[in-house]
Amino acid sequence: MRSLQDKIKSAKSTAAVACGKWKLPYSSVGAAFHSAANRHPDAGFLTYYAGPEKSAGYTWEQFDERCRRFGRFLADRGIRQGDRIATAGMNHPDVLLTYLAAWRLGVSVVPLNLGEDDHRLHYIIEHAKPRLIAVLDEEKLRLEALSPPVPVISMNRLHQQNEEEFTFDDALNRRNQEAFIVYTSGTTGNPKGVILSQGQLLTDAAGISDWHQITAADRFLCVLPLHHVNGTVVTFLTPLITGSPVVLLRKFSDDLFFRVLESEQITLTSVVPTLLQFLVQSGRTGLPAESRLRRVICGAGPLTVELALKFEDTFGIPVLHGYGLSETTCYSCFLPVDLGPQDHRHWIADFGFPSIGVPLPCNDMDIQDDHGTSLEEGVKGEIVIRGHTVMDGYFLNPEANRQAFEFGWFKSGDEGFFRTDPEGRRFFFITGRYKELIIRGGVNLSPLEIDEVIGKCPGVKAGIAVGFENDWYGEEVGALVIAGDPSLTEQAVLEFCRRDLPFSKSPKCVVFTDTLPVTTTGKYQRNRVKSLFSGWKETQFRNR
Repeated sequence: MRSLQDKIKSAKSTAAVACGKWKLPYSSVGAAFHSAANRHPDAGFLTYYAGPEKSAGYTWEQFDERCRRFGRFLADRGIRQGDRIATAGMNHPDVLLTYLAAWRLGVSVVPLNLGEDDHRLHYIIEHAKPRLIAVLDEEKLRLEALSPPVPVISMNRLHQQNEEEFTFDDALNRRNQEAFIVYTSGTTGNPKGVILSQGQLLTDAAGISDWHQITAADRFLCVLPLHHVNGTVVTFLTPLITGSPVVLLRKFSDDLFFRVLESEQITLTSVVPTLLQFLVQSGRTGLPAESRLRRVICGAGPLTVELALKFEDTFGIPVLHGYGLSETTCYSCFLPVDLGPQDHRHWIADFGFPSIGVPLPCNDMDIQDDHGTSLEEGVKGEIVIRGHTVMDGYFLNPEANRQAFEFGWFKSGDEGFFRTDPEGRRFFFITGRYKELIIRGGVNLSPLEIDEVIGKCPGVKAGIAVGFENDWYGEEVGALVIAGDPSLTEQAVLEFCRRDLPFSKSPKCVVFTDTLPVTTTGKYQRNRVKSLFSGWKETQFRNR
């Protein structure tokens, strides 16, 4: 019987390349930054919008100078290679500076998601045991109120207090150096800390860059939160590797998004389906006249066929759908960029779910049953991943590691299937989280399939399916709906869904709301709203 460490090592390999043997583009994050900064020190690297107008801008050389002052501050506080610090703050240049300074020192970062409640934040701080917490000014009082056992330091002032710069040894090989502990935001239980190394960050960033054919001529727009791997890996580390400029928004708004697209000549951005929905609902009928945006990268949440097609038809650019988890650094697969318009639409629209694409070369993917056996094409099972972006494991959580790596692959907890194209490539699809599947009368129902139909109903602005406890079938299907038309009725929603869905899958009741429950990265939290349907627990719904 294989040990847990052997199983984790297997999950960090592909069939073709053993664990630790994948060729990295650089020996460390610091080496990647150093290379780009040396190539064009006076070129613009980071532009920041705290509001409607540009707030700050930095060349590569200026960003390097500020980073070295952060490094001096950390070193003066006794922070050394192998230590761990926490960060707290919304999107801001100083958050990125703290990340980069820490990684160049060989220090790991624990990003705190300020969307979590205080109880969870306190747990993360106690569990990760950072040496200090670097925060933006506006969050300092909140973090101090948690009574952490370590100093809470304002990162806004770090570069101002240190005139002396620090000399980083960027040439050191930090492949296996811990870089991130990202805590997952589950709906129940304590969050789990995902351990990611610099090598995993570099591998995924390079894989994303190669897949999307990114060059220094591209310009990235970062709108996703930096406490999450999507915002950091796709729209900071990937352009850092390619030497591409980045525009950082403190907060997303559709008006600012469109204005910055044009004024900053953005070519690429990474979003979640929730933001696509905002853009589609903005009332615009196309991109700004001078826009250079060539595609939108989308993942980290449930994308429906309807939303993907509506966005593409409205704005005339492709949605490059992909998939990954914090546990696999970020993206593990994407739709190919070389698909013609007809083939692209085929994989987006013709299978009931938009395809999440094919694996990046640094990963293998499979669909397996509960015993770790590979399933045939079209059969639903669990999406499993192995490769050089798979995490080192959950921090101080051996039981979670045993479950996640049970068969030598990382078990995603997501249900899906695959289809094969004429070239033999496997195109994967995600049909839902196992923990969110609706089990009605012993039959598993995919909430994403039902979401698709709810979203097409006239008068529905947005909606999701929710499985709720029911005495007759164990669980039943409800619909949580934001109405775009004030005259929309429950009966209209139910009747519309019945035209496209069998009775077993159709919503039996509707709750109207102003907002849908989502994480800060746009993932629906269906389990949080089950209680809204408790009034129908004893109801027997009949097919009349």
